[in-house]
Amino acid sequence: MEIEYRGANCIVFKTKNDIVLVDPTSNTGLKDYGEKAIVLFTDEKFIDETKQSGFIISQPGEYEKGEVSVRGIAVRRYIDPEEYGKQATMYRVELGGVRVAVLGHITNTIDEDSFEALGVVDIVIIPVGDGGYTLDAKDASAIIHQIGPRVVVPTHFDDGTKYEVPQNGLETFVKEFGGLCEDKGASFKIKNIEELPEGPAIYSLIKS
Repeated sequence: MEIEYRGANCIVFKTKNDIVLVDPTSNTGLKDYGEKAIVLFTDEKFIDETKQSGFIISQPGEYEKGEVSVRGIAVRRYIDPEEYGKQATMYRVELGGVRVAVLGHITNTIDEDSFEALGVVDIVIIPVGDGGYTLDAKDASAIIHQIGPRVVVPTHFDDGTKYEVPQNGLETFVKEFGGLCEDKGASFKIKNIEELPEGPAIYSLIKS
């Protein structure tokens, strides 16, 4: 499996037979991969900001296409008060023998039911830029330690993407997290899950 970062909260997962796109909004400049793509949106409002076709998933539930399994879990958005309820979706994605959590712009705590539904994962994809729009470095670090993945891939930081509000640089999160940070360039490949480190390590990706 290959993981590529396209700016904002957009991640592309590729295997030999499948491709999964996460939050391909207009500011990511992602091409349309057509009907073969599985397209995940962590917030339904992002659907209006994309030109992607394919198998669209934007709500909680269990989904399968090809060799990919997806579990959507309802969560509260970062900016919403509790009385708004759960209007966003985080995902557990299984492909290429790897279990990935895609968190999106969630609130700074994951309740017990949502945490149980997420289960054990190998990689966490999480926004860290703050600006009142996404998790800040402190809250992102706390959630990561709660989940306990082997690898963390930060998104939605100051990476040259045009954002609605300014975002912190990646170094702010790395300093707060206090763990190992490995520069993986524009993408990285996983041939075997055993290649991943045992403890939480940050894999930083450059926007491609």
